[in-house]
Amino acid sequence: MKKILKHKKEVFFVLFFVVILALIRFYQKQLFYDPFLDFFKGDYHNQSLPQFNSVSLGFSYFVRYLLNSISTLAILYVLFKDFKMIKFAASMLAVFFIVLLVAFYVSVTFFTDYLVVFYIRRFLIQPLFLLLFLPAFYFQKKSQKNGK
Repeated sequence: MKKILKHKKEVFFVLFFVVILALIRFYQKQLFYDPFLDFFKGDYHNQSLPQFNSVSLGFSYFVRYLLNSISTLAILYVLFKDFKMIKFAASMLAVFFIVLLVAFYVSVTFFTDYLVVFYIRRFLIQPLFLLLFLPAFYFQKKSQKNGK
C-alpha cells in the first residue's frame, strides 16, 4: 500500500488510460462501424458473414486500433518510463496491425471457418497486446536490473 501511495501520479494515469480503454469498449457501437459485433454475439456458425463496406470497416478498425494503441503505449510509458521500449512497442503494434488487417480480409474472403475471423478481429479491436507487452517489459526491466 505504501508503494501505491508513493506512486499516486502513476497509478492515476494508469487508471485513467484503463478507463479510456473501457470507454472505447463500452461505446464501440456508437463510435465504430462494425457489422461483426452483432454477428459474433449470435449463432454465427450456421450463418453467412454479414454484408460490410470494406473501406469503412478497415478505417473503423484502424481508428479503434490506433486509440487502443495510444492508450497501451501511454500505460507502458507510465509504468516503465523507457522510451526505447515504447518505440519498440509502437513499431510492433504497427507491424501487427498491417499483418492482422491483411489476415482479416484474407480470412473473410477465403475461409469458411468463422472462428479464424473471430480471433483475428479480436486482436484488431481489443487491446490484447497490452496484456502481452506488460509482462514481457516487466521481465525485461527486471532482468536488466539483475544483470547490472
